[in-house]
Amino acid sequence: MLTKRIIPCLDIKEGRTVKGVNFVDLRDAGDPVELAKVYAEEGADELVFLDITATVEKRKTLIELVTKVAKAINIPFTVGGGISTIEDVKALLNAGADKISINSAAVYNPKIVNNMAAEFGSQCIVVAIDTRNMDGIDFVHTHGGRTPTLLKTQEWAWEVCERGAGEILLTSMDHDGTKAGFANDITSEISSRLSIPVIASGGAGDMAHFKDVFTAGKADAALAASIFHFKEIAIPDLKRYLLEEGVSVRNWELRH
Repeated sequence: MLTKRIIPCLDIKEGRTVKGVNFVDLRDAGDPVELAKVYAEEGADELVFLDITATVEKRKTLIELVTKVAKAINIPFTVGGGISTIEDVKALLNAGADKISINSAAVYNPKIVNNMAAEFGSQCIVVAIDTRNMDGIDFVHTHGGRTPTLLKTQEWAWEVCERGAGEILLTSMDHDGTKAGFANDITSEISSRLSIPVIASGGAGDMAHFKDVFTAGKADAALAASIFHFKEIAIPDLKRYLLEEGVSVRNWELRH
């Protein structure tokens, strides 16, 4: 049985880690390099780093931060934010990222998924999907959740899988920051249909929510931010709970 992964997410704005609710009302959550180091030591399986307001002008800052984070940790590291070209991917992989995450660029130029997968391998390419339910239909949003599109989430997830994405990072904007639980229905629907792993994001509030998204939601990994940043749940405690509940997780930190 494949083990389920626990992934802290560092949302970066102007060099600092931030966290909000439903993608707004951001507050400072600390230094990303220090947080990354702590999570690696606590037994996080991977780390996701998203420059949520990335622009071309901020690319240098992102590269510098990626380099610092990569040097501080020894776990797989995914970077996203403003990535739109093969050159962007090369620069980030050279800076120490293991995978890159694209969202808006893929929506506006779907063939970039094919091109990036062909150039770097599917295992490097994560397609992030920010989804919101509008009148009973799940639609993809871009630009850090600011811009709705006419793409239906389930259909888009299938398309990027067919185009060569190695993983989906599915964030429910309706659940993001609410701590009311993950969007298990749509996560399960997409996970059941696709042959690639799905990372669930948005809504983690307690340990039971992780169990639910791994069982009812059929997610391969669960991503969270504020509950880790603000010390509401410790990763070793979460993994111990999941193991006791019969969920298969990597438990390196429980043996050391």
